[in-house]
Amino acid sequence: MAGHEVIVVGAGSAGCVLAARLVERGASVLLLEAGPDYVSQSSLPPDIADARMPTFSHDWGYSSVAGNIGRELPLPRGRLVGGCSATNACFALRGSPADYDAWASMGNEGWSFDECLPFFRASETDADFGSAPWHGASGPLPIRRYREDERNGFQQGLILAAARHGHTVVEDHNAPGAVGVGPLPVNAVNGVRISTAQAYLGPLRGSANLTVRAGALVDRVVLQSGCAVGVRLASSGAFVGAELVIVAAGTYASPAVLMRSGIGPAARLAALGARCHVDLPGVGGNLADHPWVPVRLPVSIPTDGPGFQTVLTWRSAEVPSSSPPDLQIFAQGPFLNEGVAVASLCAALLKPRSRGRVALRSLDPAAPPVIDLALLTDNSDLRRLVEGVRHARQLLGSPDFDLVARNKHRRGGGLSDGELKDEIHANVRTYHHPVGTCAMGPDPSRFVVDFNGHVHGTERLLVADASIMPEIPSANTNLPTIMIAERIAAVAKA
Repeated sequence: MAGHEVIVVGAGSAGCVLAARLVERGASVLLLEAGPDYVSQSSLPPDIADARMPTFSHDWGYSSVAGNIGRELPLPRGRLVGGCSATNACFALRGSPADYDAWASMGNEGWSFDECLPFFRASETDADFGSAPWHGASGPLPIRRYREDERNGFQQGLILAAARHGHTVVEDHNAPGAVGVGPLPVNAVNGVRISTAQAYLGPLRGSANLTVRAGALVDRVVLQSGCAVGVRLASSGAFVGAELVIVAAGTYASPAVLMRSGIGPAARLAALGARCHVDLPGVGGNLADHPWVPVRLPVSIPTDGPGFQTVLTWRSAEVPSSSPPDLQIFAQGPFLNEGVAVASLCAALLKPRSRGRVALRSLDPAAPPVIDLALLTDNSDLRRLVEGVRHARQLLGSPDFDLVARNKHRRGGGLSDGELKDEIHANVRTYHHPVGTCAMGPDPSRFVVDFNGHVHGTERLLVADASIMPEIPSANTNLPTIMIAERIAAVAKA
């Protein structure tokens, strides 16, 4: 196979952005994806196009170990061109400026919020606030919010109930420092989910510099004297050469690719019988995700509209007012559940302190990695999630939900902390926002990549996806991942 200037491994939220921006700069790019490629919007399967709810039809089949919560959790990841941006719930949130300032304070030059803002702006066309200095009006990704006359009664109920309980109403959750309740920004247009495949790759289809190869699972990056020279494909064993390799396979798969390439914790690689080319203890560690718990309400309203329209953020009693918000409630549904319309207020912990790990079970690229989310292993996470679930129950007891509730008996906030902890352990799940397993920072004994995504101890090898986030942001992670890809594509040298 002919060589390329750049190989991007993984065509997800980050990979599509990287490929598109590098092609725009004149580079010849091969974008490799293990799943299928739906080239046009008209060719999308109905569930991939439908922005009302997430879909799991194109999935890697990962699951977590039972861990602290005592049960395995499914960990769906989008296996198609577009990745999770083609299957998710279309939340388009950035998080707090303090999230990114914290990355910079860890020695990551160029990652303060002010330095990240141009890349957030470059990614979007915000239909509601595009003229604001913190928004973009000409980027590939369309962002909008559902108007009040588009919201169903349950979704609007969250805004009314939260305001009744003293939360600030915010119209733009992506305004710097916004904390409160309001409409959810989404990357959906006319009910269609707009993935990075559509937004970024779509306009470049047919470019002589862009090759998208679907059905191509990558086994490993090939190194010669510490320099990446290409990748080896899993099915055929074929070598594909490149001047630069960028791994963008996601928080679970990127560390797995590195470890199969001989980059990672030396002792763990030795136990697998693998040769260690670069001893980086941080590969696979530092795994963080947002845990969340639904509080359900049977309702008497239609289930055919968008299922995610409003969101609330606030700070728990454990964090200072200068910190990013660490709690979120999003309104979900209503969706049909065994023939009954059910909606939920879902309490999520945005700044968890628990950390897990991704490890290899074997060197077989088809074998899923061992994933330990370590949810709720830090006691403060459970305490703060108790506060979040209690508040969700309190909000559902508000008269603002009277018109949509199927019956008058609704959840309130009267359970003890112990009862709430039991409820959380029985119902907690992942929000599907894993980050951190190839964390960015200056010290190779702790971190995996430097501030430009270069893998420590190697040349011409980068990682550029959610795995390089050194700490999890106080928001759903799709927009931050896109921003990372914009930022690294701007400085990558093919």
